[in-house]
Amino acid sequence: MFRLWAKIWKDNHMIKDTVVCNDSNDTRTHKVFQALEDVCYTFDLGKPIWLDSTIAEFQKRSRTRFTSDNFIEAIDFDYLEIQVIDED
Repeated sequence: MFRLWAKIWKDNHMIKDTVVCNDSNDTRTHKVFQALEDVCYTFDLGKPIWLDSTIAEFQKRSRTRFTSDNFIEAIDFDYLEIQVIDED
């Protein structure tokens, strides 16, 4: 089972969090993109843009942060953090 934990942070406090599970036979990349889409739907956010630094951090640590630079519209929090907590 693939599980991704998403957290919204503001002023060093976690405001919201959710865990997205995926049992499909898709690739890891497809599972991450689908989970991020589910997170954005749950939190009522626009989808963030994957910058080169975001991709590099995620590939290295299976965790990354999306700041205001990653979003087209203004956000009312400091960053959205995603982390893979379980993989097949």
